[in-house]
Amino acid sequence: MIDWMSFVAVALTTLLGAGFVVTMYSLGVRFTAVSGDDDGRVNHAARWGSYICFGFCVLAVVIAIILIVPFLSDSAAEILGKLF
Repeated sequence: MIDWMSFVAVALTTLLGAGFVVTMYSLGVRFTAVSGDDDGRVNHAARWGSYICFGFCVLAVVIAIILIVPFLSDSAAEILGKLF
């Protein structure tokens, strides 16, 4: 028997996660483009914004890999259990 609520939870998580990564990557690319538009001057706020957006992308991908791979998931749970 299919557990439909689990299916819906996985589908929504996948859609939201993919949307988050795509949005952060798009904003990072846009901030990178804007940071160099001012006649050779560097807009530091836009540059740092792009770094933060790309960092969120990397963080989301790393968390997803940790949750998917059982060995990493068990190791992360053990480490977090010791910390908290």
